[in-house]
Amino acid sequence: MTSTTRPAASAPAAMRESVRVSLGARSYDILIGPGLLAEAGAEIARRLPGIRALVVADERVAALHADRLSASLDAAGIAHSRLVLPAGEPTKSFAHLGEVVDRVLAERLERGDAVIALGGGVIGDLAGFAAGIVRRGMRFVQVPTSLLAQVDSSVGGKTGINSPRGKNLVGVFHQPALVLADTAILDTLSAREFAAGYAEVVKYGLIDRPDFFRWLGENREAIFAGGPERVEAIATSCRAKAEVVAGDEREDGNRALLNLGHTFGHALESCARYDAARLVHGEAVAIGMALAHRFSVAEGLCPAEDAAAVSAHLAAAGLPTTISAIPGPAFTVDELMDKIAQDKKVVRSALTFILTRGIGRAFVARDVDPASVRRFLAAEVGC
Repeated sequence: MTSTTRPAASAPAAMRESVRVSLGARSYDILIGPGLLAEAGAEIARRLPGIRALVVADERVAALHADRLSASLDAAGIAHSRLVLPAGEPTKSFAHLGEVVDRVLAERLERGDAVIALGGGVIGDLAGFAAGIVRRGMRFVQVPTSLLAQVDSSVGGKTGINSPRGKNLVGVFHQPALVLADTAILDTLSAREFAAGYAEVVKYGLIDRPDFFRWLGENREAIFAGGPERVEAIATSCRAKAEVVAGDEREDGNRALLNLGHTFGHALESCARYDAARLVHGEAVAIGMALAHRFSVAEGLCPAEDAAAVSAHLAAAGLPTTISAIPGPAFTVDELMDKIAQDKKVVRSALTFILTRGIGRAFVARDVDPASVRRFLAAEVGC
């Protein structure tokens, strides 16, 4: 279960939200709203008194935000150092994992100290994985700086790195002690980066919240512009994920629904060799969700008008919805099927997809016929 509370009086109530992820001894808060970066030190010190920390960030985020975080940590008396890594999906690698682990050990941080991830999903996944394995598990704080990270990757404790054989194939479940989602930081994102994160917001409506999907249709422009609608969209997304995680922490059941669009999407990212100039994660998820709905139509599960509405909404937000929209060399069906076969949801070689019976009616489809997927992709690749 989760709970939602209003913020302290230091900020307008309409502009701050707090979502509790209830996991017994591993429970934590997600704080959402503008100005939280400046309050990070105080919030962390309140929950983790006496810690030392390593802040991990990429080059782009460090240049924009690391000094403000350091000032906040200093003001709260939190001794810390900083590790800056290259930006981009290739940083989620064994080599950079080793770099984070070595720095934690070199700083003589103890199990009760913390790794603080300042960045998007790449840094959050990498730093969280390092925190989960060093000294058999250290504390971990997420300070997500992208919309995608604020509504998805920073919540739920899934951490990891990529393998040449596929995305997110190596990792652990390691819950953060706190998530601080400063919505004002999102104003520094490019239009492409914000739209990519918005794909994950839409996902929650498509899984089991059709009213939220309709609300997004009415408020999309206001969300992109900022203000209370943005905070509400992020809080609703975090609340939706927190409820699923609280009921299925280790993805043994319904948590798999959070992977709507990701089986196709991860295959596309892998085939694109994680080249951000061609495709970023949120764009891959957008295409993947559109594909999942169209595949559901092809399988006689979903009304065609619902699939069309999903594609239209994503396209209006500036997101791609077809494989052919990805620039660069075309993918082959064999390449895509090979990557799909490596998906984490595959069980004893049986394909598992998140399919749908309509908007807000997603379900886990196990033992999906590979021949049907191949025929569908052959038609899509040719579009």
